[in-house]
Amino acid sequence: MLVLGFPVGPLQANCYVLARGEDDACVIVDPGQDAVEPLAEQLTKHRLTPAAVLLTHGHFDHVLSAAPICAEHDVAAHVHPTDRFMLADPGAALGPAGRQLFGDGMSAEEPAEVREIADGDVLELAGLRFDVTHSPGHTGGSVLFGVGTEEGGRLLLSGDTLFAGAIGRTDLPGGDHGEMLESLSTKVLPLDDETVVLPGHGPTTTIGRERAGNPFLQELPASDAH
Repeated sequence: MLVLGFPVGPLQANCYVLARGEDDACVIVDPGQDAVEPLAEQLTKHRLTPAAVLLTHGHFDHVLSAAPICAEHDVAAHVHPTDRFMLADPGAALGPAGRQLFGDGMSAEEPAEVREIADGDVLELAGLRFDVTHSPGHTGGSVLFGVGTEEGGRLLLSGDTLFAGAIGRTDLPGGDHGEMLESLSTKVLPLDDETVVLPGHGPTTTIGRERAGNPFLQELPASDAH
């Protein structure tokens, strides 16, 4: 399995590309601000053909390049309906301070084809299976994407729900700290310790590492790992 990840834009959000291997179809996850050129370089280097775009949530640093990329490759964007409005209005969830910092001159449009996803959905794309888990907290429409590897491992594309040593902020419009703690307790902590976490910002980690050392998870109710 081929997994590529690279940070894009001023906020260094991670964009990911997943495929069974080179010379194959692929899925793009969170093509954020300024992702078009670095993504094109990776697609050319590994001879990949996009089959879909998946969005962990609607914030601009994760979705701003979705429309041009979807248009170029004639693919659909998949997003939870609660966050869909942000695709065409990237400043909607920034709050006053965020709009002042990032909102001026920032425009976007919704991709031509948008497919809404829900908790429990299974997406069969590019020969891979993506299990969708709704994980509100950072935004109302945040989701996790779980992916199995041919080698038997498990990946979790966690967006801004879980980072290495931290969790996503909940003080922006649409955020809810109580929902975040509930999502972490019931959707994240039950996962197997060996699950590799590909977060929306920062380095990769594992569920076991975060269970043991992430201070934001220490006070949560204990959950049995599967």
